[in-house]
Amino acid sequence: MKTISLKPVCVIVCISFAFFGSCGYNVMQANEEAVMKSWADIESQLQRRADLIPNLVEVVKGYAKHEKETLTAVIEARAKATAVQLRPDMLTDPKAMAAFSRAQGELSAALGKLMVIVEKYPDLKANEHFIGLQHQLEGTENRISVARQRYNDAVATFNYSIRKFPYSLTNSLLLKLEKKEYFKADEASKAAPKVQF
Repeated sequence: MKTISLKPVCVIVCISFAFFGSCGYNVMQANEEAVMKSWADIESQLQRRADLIPNLVEVVKGYAKHEKETLTAVIEARAKATAVQLRPDMLTDPKAMAAFSRAQGELSAALGKLMVIVEKYPDLKANEHFIGLQHQLEGTENRISVARQRYNDAVATFNYSIRKFPYSLTNSLLLKLEKKEYFKADEASKAAPKVQF
């Protein structure tokens, strides 16, 4: 009776574990999840902003009836921004990302005009409710900015992981994950806002 040596089997098993441990399969999966989570964080902050704006607009309406045009622009920009939806499966589509960025940029521009009104009419600033809402809005804009930066960081890590050797082999053979799109600023938002009194 012949005995089978376990040494070669153990060597093959150890080599297989070493290969699969360094092939990046799990790393790429984790990186893609980080991108999806970062995108969900952006959506959460955008929802917070969309919920906050109607309250801000109602308070301002009571104090700035003569600035109805700006308030209307804020309302319309908010409607456009919330109408453009970007699902996680669309993160690889540059056109969808551009449309989403454009809608968010329009809302940011309208909010900028609203803040100019605050500077222009000091009596608005005297209202403590408005000041509280203004701080909430500024905080929300900062949170959105941070969430966008974190998303782009997660995208950079993910995109690099699917291109890095030997992970790129694992991706091309097994996962076939596509590069994610970065969150980019709308072209119009790159110009400095003009404040006129």
